[in-house]
Amino acid sequence: MMLLIVWLINAVALLAVPYLLNSVQVDSFGAALIAALILGFVNTIVRPILVVLTLPVTFLTLGLFIFVINGLMFWVVAQLVSGFHVGGFWSAVFGALLYSIVSWALSTLLLSAKK
Repeated sequence: MMLLIVWLINAVALLAVPYLLNSVQVDSFGAALIAALILGFVNTIVRPILVVLTLPVTFLTLGLFIFVINGLMFWVVAQLVSGFHVGGFWSAVFGALLYSIVSWALSTLLLSAKK
């Protein structure tokens, strides 16, 4: 049940990003649900592999390269899901940052009250 709630929170967070960043578009709630699901899978499976492979670059940039990896994951999902559009690489980086912040805020507000 908790996984379903987190998935819905992430979909709502994804719907909020276009209001904060004009270069990201989500056409419908269904597209947001699919994109949130694929973002979860990509962040669970692909992201750790990329983090390990790019560890020297991440170390040299003092961790800032993680933002690039997050943006790439966001951009890849936008290419895979119809109804979810990102204007470019830097839009993906800022969109991923905003998505993380909104998702964290909603999760903190809604899930901490549930405990």
